[in-house]
Amino acid sequence: MLGGLWGIITTIVVGLILGVIGRMLASGDQKIPMWLTIVVGIIAAFIGNWLAGVFGVRDTAGIDWIRHAFQVGAAVVGVIAAAAIYAKVKGGGHRAAT
Repeated sequence: MLGGLWGIITTIVVGLILGVIGRMLASGDQKIPMWLTIVVGIIAAFIGNWLAGVFGVRDTAGIDWIRHAFQVGAAVVGVIAAAAIYAKVKGGGHRAAT
C-alpha cells in the first residue's frame, strides 16, 4: 500500500488522468477549473473502485479493465455534474439592474 507523500502524489496524478479522460468523453464544453477536474477524478477513482467491489470485479487477474471502466464512467458523470453545478455557482452571482 502506498502511503505518505508518494501516495498523495499518486492520488493526484490518477485524479488528473481520470478527470481529463472524463472531460474528453463528456459531451459539450465543460468550463471547470483544473483543480475541480482533479477532484472529480479522485472521487471517480473511489466510486469506480467501490462499484467494482459491488459487482465482484475489483480484483481480477491481470489488468482490471472493468474497474477502470467504472472509474472512467464515474469521471464522465462527475465532470458533467461538476460543470453544471460550477456554472450555477459561478453564474449565480449578481444581475444587472434594469
